[in-house]
Amino acid sequence: MFDKILIANRGEVALRVIRACRELGIASVAVYSEADADSLHVREADESVCIGPGPAGESYLKIPCIIAAAEITGCDAVHPGYGFLAENPDFVELCEENDLVFIGPGARVMRRMGDKSLAKQIMSEAGIPVIPGSRGAVADAAEAARLAGELGYPVLVKAAAGGGGRGMRLVQSAAEMENAFNTASSEAATAFGDGTMYVEKAVIEPHHVEVQVLADGDGRVLTLGERDCSIQRRHQKLVEESPSPLLDDETRNRMSEAAARACGACGYRNAGTIEFLVDAEMNFYFMEMNTRVQVEHPVSEMVTGVDIVREQIRIAAGERLEREGALAPRGHAIELRINAEDPERDFQPNTGTVSRYVPPGGPGVRIDSHLYEGYTIPVFYDSLLAKLIVWDNDRAAAVRRAARALDEYVIDGVVTNRGFFRALLADPDFLAGAYDTSFLDTRMETLLAAAGD
Repeated sequence: MFDKILIANRGEVALRVIRACRELGIASVAVYSEADADSLHVREADESVCIGPGPAGESYLKIPCIIAAAEITGCDAVHPGYGFLAENPDFVELCEENDLVFIGPGARVMRRMGDKSLAKQIMSEAGIPVIPGSRGAVADAAEAARLAGELGYPVLVKAAAGGGGRGMRLVQSAAEMENAFNTASSEAATAFGDGTMYVEKAVIEPHHVEVQVLADGDGRVLTLGERDCSIQRRHQKLVEESPSPLLDDETRNRMSEAAARACGACGYRNAGTIEFLVDAEMNFYFMEMNTRVQVEHPVSEMVTGVDIVREQIRIAAGERLEREGALAPRGHAIELRINAEDPERDFQPNTGTVSRYVPPGGPGVRIDSHLYEGYTIPVFYDSLLAKLIVWDNDRAAAVRRAARALDEYVIDGVVTNRGFFRALLADPDFLAGAYDTSFLDTRMETLLAAAGD
């Protein structure tokens, strides 16, 4: 097992990894920007190193600074969390060159799965259903239009190196293609340094369902059930729950088997997520693989009892999974992403100082957060403040518990989306589990009105 791990991240996920390290008897090192000097993850780590100014490009994305921080503190491993450098294969290789174990998959697998068109090809060859589309990169808007004519509109133009909805556009007709393609490509080049695009058939009114996997160095794979992430705004997930209210047992089993097969097809090791789109007829299609721990991993932890971050560390240290196969979810879990956003101003991010902070408690309630009274939210980073995760015996009870926890949750001094979630949890169709990825597009005005009452 490792002696000391550097956490190449910030905020709640850094705190999550620090806690896992402490339970394993491993010393932890936090890195932080000047803007994060007072962050809770810096206080809780055994050691900390400042790596630069507030902007992420001058601190959390500065690979030489992170490698140097690991070396001067005597670390033997690095945990990337999610975001920032978590899916950067160059960072993985530099860790290895400096005798640091990267807690995640290898660089080759990360590159192959990070190229969305190549990943689809690998999965298709492994017999996993994929969405019909281009077999590789598309050169320009004219080629994209030709392919779209063959596939049939609507189609999606997507960044090969993309994620989080950036570099992606829905195209309804040939007349829209040139502008959509060029805009998406430019957006992808800015966000990911790669404007390469591909085209795929749009699945109408799909559910976004993903399977959590753990895979060790001996080829053993454990699947931890699925998470439904269909409540999204502009392709950004807001709510995740497990199990999905959509799936039947037969589809759930087939999807879990496909996820395990996907790990074998790419030689995957460590924690990851296989993302699928599911249509109304229960057909599911591989969308992408996330080669890291995800924001919503606590949902799977709550319904399976598996500590995913601890397993990440164990696998990276060369230990075997204690079991393989599929774990069926027990009960129901829901995660709400509490963001520093103003729903009444088109979810505009905001900052401020937390003047009062009272997290909810009680049975089946978990808060993953780096907030405390007096904490000032920096302007440089993602607006995520906390994750409220609840568990109960069934979905209806879990929704009621989530509503109760929201009512108890106090974050004063900054505007959040807490009221928006309270309205969502009371929506009849959400309560019935009758939603897909277009749900918020059609309900936003109603939910905002209810949140303001």
